Amino acid sequence: MPAARRATRLIFLVSGIGMSAWAPMVPYAKARLGLDDAQLGLALLAFGGGSMLSMPFVGWLAHKLGNRTVIVASGLLMCAALPVLAMVSSVAMLVATLFYFGVMLGAVDVAMNAHAVDVERLDGGRLMSGFHGLFSVGGLSGAAVMSGLLAAGVPLPLAAGAIAALLVATVLWLRGDLLDDAPSADAPRKEPLGMPHALAWLLGLLCFVSFLAEGAMLDWSAVFLRDFRGVAPASAGFGYAFFSVAMALGRLTGDRIVGRFGPAWAVRIGAMLAAAGFMLVAGVSGAVTSLAGFVLIGLGASNIVPVMFSAAGRLPGTPPAIAIATATTLGYAGLLSGPALIGFVAHASSLPVAFAGVAGLLVLVGLSARIVKL
Repeated sequence: MPAARRATRLIFLVSGIGMSAWAPMVPYAKARLGLDDAQLGLALLAFGGGSMLSMPFVGWLAHKLGNRTVIVASGLLMCAALPVLAMVSSVAMLVATLFYFGVMLGAVDVAMNAHAVDVERLDGGRLMSGFHGLFSVGGLSGAAVMSGLLAAGVPLPLAAGAIAALLVATVLWLRGDLLDDAPSADAPRKEPLGMPHALAWLLGLLCFVSFLAEGAMLDWSAVFLRDFRGVAPASAGFGYAFFSVAMALGRLTGDRIVGRFGPAWAVRIGAMLAAAGFMLVAGVSGAVTSLAGFVLIGLGASNIVPVMFSAAGRLPGTPPAIAIATATTLGYAGLLSGPALIGFVAHASSLPVAFAGVAGLLVLVGLSARIVKL
């Protein structure tokens, strides 16, 4: 079991590094292909679209073939996209590669979370927040390492290839320690029939709100600091950095919190803390106060999704991979559509009002927390 825990942590780390390594490459792709902001935005939709479209199918595939098989295959295929993204020479190639990259990352996401549920169940303790904490660490380190290599003068294709090679080696090394959950020949898994458990959809809706809050920080925190708090554009990115570090710390300590207070109270406390952070940002002037609010949002939101995924994986009558695929798909829908929804509300009123609306949705998440015990 210690080996399986370590392997699960590593695959979450690999996924975070793989996803975030693309971020420093975006300006290079934009300049190489001569794209304006609107064209780039449309191309980037292929990444999220690929992830969302793959997740329901991957849930079925992981249930049929086993999580380990899907993790290893999609993990290796995901790595192949990084050097290609560093060299794409046309918009069509960029869109196709981003779609492929999204499909593979979505496959890893579903299978690794389903595998994490199995490891957590066998261990008997609370592990999911820690696993997601390693994903956050990977997200921070992947972008930092890629940026550092580029700043040191390493050519982009070589930097992307080096990171991809490291991730491939890691996946090949950890595959033997992942749980062998493939169905045996004499006891094949039955194809799941019917729709996922109704609670899986409800958990997914709560994930939608949490991911929406994360998307709000990713796409709107810098704009808010610049336009409403007078922060210089060069420093406006600190808002998301404070949020990201707080989320990583919250997840790395989250298993102890969930173990002490229980999953329902962990969600209640986290949702209310995140809602308070949004209200602090929206309602109190001052850049320092807003940064403190971003920290509260990161700490509060950090353990909502891990608890929801763990709860989805334990639902009776629905295979873990199927339930998690449902929750993950709805969650990603919030991440992708949330920033646009916030933009519409901000256009009709103001960005602080939109942030206050997110706070209200998080309050509803807190009030619905009891479902994680059902």
